[in-house]
Amino acid sequence: NTRLSTPGNMAQGKEQKDYPAFVLGRSRFDQSTFGGRLRHFMDVVDPRTLFTSEKKLQNSIKLLDDFKEGKLAVGVTNKELWEAQKIKQAIIHPDTGKKIFPPFRMSGFVPFGTITVTGLLLPNQTFAHMIFWQWLNQSHNACVNYANRNASKPYPVSRFVGGYVGAVTAAVSIAVSLNAVLGKAKNFSHGTRMIVQRFIPFPAVATASVINVLLMRRHELYEGVDVFEEDGKVVGTSLVAAKRAVGDTAITRAVLPAPILLLPPIIMPWFEKMAFLKKWPRLHLPIQAIVCTACFGFALPVSIALFPQVSEVAVADLEPELQRATSRTTLFYNKGL
Repeated sequence: NTRLSTPGNMAQGKEQKDYPAFVLGRSRFDQSTFGGRLRHFMDVVDPRTLFTSEKKLQNSIKLLDDFKEGKLAVGVTNKELWEAQKIKQAIIHPDTGKKIFPPFRMSGFVPFGTITVTGLLLPNQTFAHMIFWQWLNQSHNACVNYANRNASKPYPVSRFVGGYVGAVTAAVSIAVSLNAVLGKAKNFSHGTRMIVQRFIPFPAVATASVINVLLMRRHELYEGVDVFEEDGKVVGTSLVAAKRAVGDTAITRAVLPAPILLLPPIIMPWFEKMAFLKKWPRLHLPIQAIVCTACFGFALPVSIALFPQVSEVAVADLEPELQRATSRTTLFYNKGL
């Protein structure tokens, strides 16, 4: 007998494809491919989760606990379970089990970070304005790095302060130095000088963002991070995994500012030539904010999708004591975001 394709069957088939059998703690997308990780992190950075009520969060946590304990009510769908896990992962830190403050969640990175990105790219900035926007940007980055760190080990506040001061100092120093070099470039026309000045934030932010990660998470390089088996059982602490976690995160932080700080300076001159913007110059800032938000929204999931959040490492590459502590060939660790 041939089964007819009805709208109901087609919708059910699409849901099964989009929401496969639920696996607690895993992504519903293939994390071994960039495309799968991109779709996963588009879920992670979804700003709609910022508006999740406390009741919905608690219901999501309870639903996942019921699944874990085998007490799931009849009729609960895979879609409901995946959506519950999406909400929990967007709001709750995987190591501490505590809520992340909304501006410092990955889902809040674009909405709250767009303000500083727009400020960094404002034309004709004074020295004071440049320092302010670099300070604000690195302050936000430092808080995001801290809030989304691998927290399997204690982290003294003094280290956070040291990393924060180092990152802000680096960003301001690089931006000031590049502006000083630009100021001495007598051969540039006014137009060329304006164009070059718009690109100065990128090397300052990219370099400072890498330094930010290295300073904020340097304790992991000395103390290591937990490595665990597929079922979540912690095997021990590894310096090898820590180096990979911090290194991969530093790479994503270097890549992240590129589309955000390089595309708007290319796009905005095109808008500035348009008649409507010459007629209504007050629209310049709103348009720049929209362009920055679009570039930010594109860049964030792409950059953090370069590596899986829960990464795997071959046991043969780990410390000898960890190789002796497990019979598995592969272990996992939380890379952090």
